[in-house]
Amino acid sequence: MPDVFDLAGKVIGITGASSGFGHHFAGVLAAAGATVLLGARREEKLSARVTEIIGQGGRAHAHALDVTDKSSIRQFVDYAFDSLGGLDVLINNAGVEAGAKTYAMIEEDDWDYVMDTNLKGAWMVSKYYTEKVQENKQAAGNIIMISSITDTRTIKGQFPYAVSKGGLSRMTEVMALEAARYNIRVNALAPGYVLTDVSRILLESEAAPEFVKGIPMRRFGEFEDLDGPILLLASDASRYMTGSVLTVDGGHICSSL
Repeated sequence: MPDVFDLAGKVIGITGASSGFGHHFAGVLAAAGATVLLGARREEKLSARVTEIIGQGGRAHAHALDVTDKSSIRQFVDYAFDSLGGLDVLINNAGVEAGAKTYAMIEEDDWDYVMDTNLKGAWMVSKYYTEKVQENKQAAGNIIMISSITDTRTIKGQFPYAVSKGGLSRMTEVMALEAARYNIRVNALAPGYVLTDVSRILLESEAAPEFVKGIPMRRFGEFEDLDGPILLLASDASRYMTGSVLTVDGGHICSSL
């Protein structure tokens, strides 16, 4: 039986790939045979990651990307189609947060900063990607949103981050419905609490030991816990999946509040 998780021959673009989930996913997907295109604003970090992946025998490229800038988005996606022969999978991973603030504490600039990156950015990259799939008569496409357990379960001080992730999960469902006509699948991966630059304030705080008690598996997630799920969504193993939000959180979402 052929390995349905094999990514050989596929080109996968990852936004926000200079650190966190995107940085990790790039190595996992390259190890599975994909050619990965890393996009982010921090070009030095992108170049360093590309060098690492190539040194491990993988295929990787870097391209500057600001998901809040339409011109930058076009250059990133065009590079994939013009220089790499297409873009089989797009992973909308770019994300930011505004600190531990409630809705009454944030300013309008905080709201715009998070929403423009996490939500509007994912839509704009997906929109242009869809246009290029049609323009180049690419047989199929695959969009993966990196959402979060905070799309449905949150704590005080995660506004507007949690609002943006709730919107991203809903966007996944609506886009799946509308993108099927272009033979583009749209799914989301919703990780629980994993130590990243975004979650560091909470997971390294004095409240962390008490907080982890609310997770049935009694631990925070690790990057490697997401390897199988991202390979599932990026590969043909999920060929009949669209509109799904795949939660990977140690059972947190089903625990009592």
